[in-house]
Amino acid sequence: MADTSLRWSAVVTSFADDREVAVGEGRGFGAGALKVKGKIFAFVSAKGDFVVKLPKARADQLFAGRLATPFDPGHGLLMKQWAVILGPETDWPFLAGEARAFVGGASAGRPARRRS
Repeated sequence: MADTSLRWSAVVTSFADDREVAVGEGRGFGAGALKVKGKIFAFVSAKGDFVVKLPKARADQLFAGRLATPFDPGHGLLMKQWAVILGPETDWPFLAGEARAFVGGASAGRPARRRS
């Protein structure tokens, strides 16, 4: 879990200059999640998984490449635009940037660095 905490900290830090991004407060779902315009785009689940919301085509690409699986919030209904990112080689800040751009609108987001 320490590795997850360090990687999540790097994701949060990567949005430090983005005035539209906020870290969710309080308890329960959304606490500690990254939000844009009040909508969650990335978070670490209670299981310690890194989860991002992406366009369906992009999520499907990650699923097909076995870089992610659909997120199950615990009631057996898979959320197909929410991807649980697998493997230590994935670039969490980059994927969070993609998610931020998707949730925040086409003109939003950070410059791309590299793809996973």
